[in-house]
Amino acid sequence: MAINALGYLGIRSDRLDDWGDFAGKLLGMQKIDRGGKALAFRMDDRAQRLLVTDEPGDTLAFMGWQVERREDLETYAARLDRAGVQVHPGSPQLCDRRLVGSLIWFEDPMGNRVELFHDPVIATDPFRPGRPIDGFQTGPYGMGHAVLHVKDIDVMLPFYRDNLDFHVSDYGLTPYGLYFFHVNGRHHSFAMVGSGQEGFHHFMVEFRNLDDVGQGFDLAQQEEGRVAYTLGRHTNDYMTSYYAHSPSGFFVENGWGGRVIDPATWEPHETHDGPSFWGHERLYLTEEGGRKRLRDMRLDAARNGRRAPPVADCPWLYAELTKQWK
Repeated sequence: MAINALGYLGIRSDRLDDWGDFAGKLLGMQKIDRGGKALAFRMDDRAQRLLVTDEPGDTLAFMGWQVERREDLETYAARLDRAGVQVHPGSPQLCDRRLVGSLIWFEDPMGNRVELFHDPVIATDPFRPGRPIDGFQTGPYGMGHAVLHVKDIDVMLPFYRDNLDFHVSDYGLTPYGLYFFHVNGRHHSFAMVGSGQEGFHHFMVEFRNLDDVGQGFDLAQQEEGRVAYTLGRHTNDYMTSYYAHSPSGFFVENGWGGRVIDPATWEPHETHDGPSFWGHERLYLTEEGGRKRLRDMRLDAARNGRRAPPVADCPWLYAELTKQWK
């Protein structure tokens, strides 16, 4: 696959101090001061994974997707041009701000800015987390995943699938349309929620140690209203996680133990068990606004014995796989 990972994300916010505390002290990222109007955050050996800038505009500023070869940028630019999408080359100044060798950018049908890049800058100093954690599951699987609200899945689905080679992992049609896409072995690096809305739903970071998720959950519970979803486990990617309200209103999923698939043999399919095997109580919803409906789906899963395959729970196997990911 030419696009092989979610490389970075950009957020617009005038709450830089709050983001410094949230991404640094709760998520455990390393804060990098970019000079007054911007903060950057590291998760690994990359010089930059998350950039928060104090500027007007929608909350999601951009998504950065890495390509395998420099030539892939030209291939995608030509394909998008034939599809009627205006593509812009990244200036040297923009590449310097993104800390990459080269990039192109364009907008998807809903106006979300997408950047394709090559040759990210590797930091010369080691990653220093903002709180004691064992690090994040990144490497060939990228920084995590990003999820968008969409008004019209019938327009957005072919754009990402046909123009950008995003591969459908699975999808659910109830209680709302959900499509999940992979670009590497991570079960999904991108998803869209057919909520009829626009904007950023959440991004996910995956920790190497389950205890880092649990301790983060404890920390989040010390702040009134910080937890959006309680600790739970998803049905499709087997991720154990909780969701926190970010300073900008969207969610950030804090997870561990995500599913790794073989893209060469994977077959997309519809799921019917709801989003979670257990947990993930939506604290931000009212009972009538969907909280009860989602809880009932989890209770149905419990009555029917729905659960992840036992192999996904094997600590030894997970540890061995983790060695291969490093």
